[in-house]
Amino acid sequence: MEYKNYYKVLGVEKTATQDEIKKIYRKLAVKYHPDKNQGNKKAEETFKEINEAHDVLGDVEKRKKYDQLGENWQQYANQNQQEYYRQTNKKHDQNQNYNNESRFSDFFESIFGYNENIKRNSTKRRGEDHQASTTITLEEAFYGTTRQVNLATSQLNLKLKPGIADGQVLKMKEKGGQGINGGPAGDLYITVNVGIHSKYERKGNDLYADETLDVFTAIKGGKQIVSAIDKQLTVTIPAGTDSNKVFRLKGMGMPDYNDPKTRGDYYARLVITVPKNLAAKENNLLDELIKIRNN
Repeated sequence: MEYKNYYKVLGVEKTATQDEIKKIYRKLAVKYHPDKNQGNKKAEETFKEINEAHDVLGDVEKRKKYDQLGENWQQYANQNQQEYYRQTNKKHDQNQNYNNESRFSDFFESIFGYNENIKRNSTKRRGEDHQASTTITLEEAFYGTTRQVNLATSQLNLKLKPGIADGQVLKMKEKGGQGINGGPAGDLYITVNVGIHSKYERKGNDLYADETLDVFTAIKGGKQIVSAIDKQLTVTIPAGTDSNKVFRLKGMGMPDYNDPKTRGDYYARLVITVPKNLAAKENNLLDELIKIRNN
């Protein structure tokens, strides 16, 4: 019987916090879950291993005992070997409902005992948390939308409020894995990804974009139409406006997720464009302007 390095099974350092262990366990449990790997025996064994590792490292007392024994576990196991084998040989007599395929390895039972295995298999347990993701456009994030999330056994309609952020995680209570022995279902965590927009850059609830400005309006000043995400607006351009001048349009950005009536701002950067293919008359007028400017 070999020593099981539960930290290596989960891929975490020995100094990992309980929250870090829980987070990586959730990720691995989703990846190797039998529902996603039907017929894959290797994935099934990996799933059992990470569950066993989490059963130990996710429990403060068990983790403490495991760390104290370390690779000297064999000495402890030998002291209890007689009782361990007695329990192993009487598995079916002690628990008629016990599954022939033990949920735990011999290594686990040699440290924590068979009674712990029986206790775990007869106690109501909460189902595993599952994870999913969906991708939406910036416009959908602005107006709000619905998405259908496909799970292994069902489909869920997810309603997304206006203003949802890229990478925001939504929790759907008890929509995860089925509970064990009548325990409650786990939760479903859905990560929302907002796609990159061809024009707008989002920073928090503010939007940033470039707007073109013709050189004559930049020189003389005048009115310029800019396009916010949901409407066109007219702004006044002062005479002599330089390229890259930024105009702040208050309240024309993204809605706040917790208060959709409140919006961020829109920052429009004016980029001056130079006209091409001038007519002969236009070229003559420019020549006259250049002469005047140089005198």
